[in-house]
Amino acid sequence: MRHVKKLAGLLALCAVQGTGFTQTPPAKPNPIETDGTVNVPAFRLPPSVYLSEEAKKALPRRPLDANDMLTQLIEKKRVPATREMMTRGGASMVRKLAEEYRVNYREVTVGGVHGYLITPDKRSGRNKNGNILINLPGGGFIVANAAAGGLQESIPLAGRTGFEVLTIDYRQAPEAVFPAASEDVAAVYRELLKTRKASQIGIFGSSAGGLLTAQAIAWFQHVKLPAPGAAGIFCASADARWAGDSWYTFKPMQGLTTPATLDERFYYGNHDLLDPLMSPIMSSDTLRYFPATLLVTSTRAGEVSAAVNTHRELIKAKVKADLHVWDGLDHCFFANQNLPEAQEALDVMTDFFQKNLRR
Repeated sequence: MRHVKKLAGLLALCAVQGTGFTQTPPAKPNPIETDGTVNVPAFRLPPSVYLSEEAKKALPRRPLDANDMLTQLIEKKRVPATREMMTRGGASMVRKLAEEYRVNYREVTVGGVHGYLITPDKRSGRNKNGNILINLPGGGFIVANAAAGGLQESIPLAGRTGFEVLTIDYRQAPEAVFPAASEDVAAVYRELLKTRKASQIGIFGSSAGGLLTAQAIAWFQHVKLPAPGAAGIFCASADARWAGDSWYTFKPMQGLTTPATLDERFYYGNHDLLDPLMSPIMSSDTLRYFPATLLVTSTRAGEVSAAVNTHRELIKAKVKADLHVWDGLDHCFFANQNLPEAQEALDVMTDFFQKNLRR
């Protein structure tokens, strides 16, 4: 027993003196580096308590890297085929939405740009009032498609507002680079101005379409066109960098370990991302030209930081701007119209355009 106590004491002494009986644990990285960078430890992120039950059930159960998918489409030269597949795959949903919202739609060419015009059915009892919305579909400036995502984004707002909505196929990668899309939107807008006042025209888009909304308004100023009556920047911002805290956190929130990449880089080409025509956020003079603007985003989306900052800068520029953020949801959450949150977002969009476009 006396030997056991002596051995225990010796081991304790050796541990203190670091003689080799124990190993010193490796130094942990400083959680906060000298420039303020934080090394964030892994943690569990449960569904937000603010979500509807429908939204909780719709949360993804496995990681899906949309950035990687778009990159592969470019590298494997599958973009045209994918756009065609999206048109075929979305056809039944488009027909269902048109019936539900009592609208008609037809293929058109406006200002040399292909698209679809959605018009409220006479049975809807909606008065068009001459107002029209231009929709810019999302798709990373790669797979934006008026026949699929464009109609699905536009039909609900046409039915709810009673306005006509024109969704367009603007030029994008890999066939074109910046500022091709902005030029196309301006061509459409210039044609609409022949029969309507600027105050009767609104413009909106989601994701890349939301960024293009901001870029197009900057382009209107550049080519000396009047500002439209209202703008909707949804699931995006006026910053082509998609920057801020959320740009680093949204992928881990999706269960992914790869860093975020700009889907739009194929369309950006070598253009300076700090050019106000690319990132209107960089110029207060450009922002002052903006009409009343609605921003919609969600806390698990990569754009939320840039959207919040865009709202901040618009307010500083004395622009009427509204920001609506839904907690616990992902990028373009309102594309799933079965969610109560999606219907809330559509209500917000409808009210905004009805209040801000001339009757």
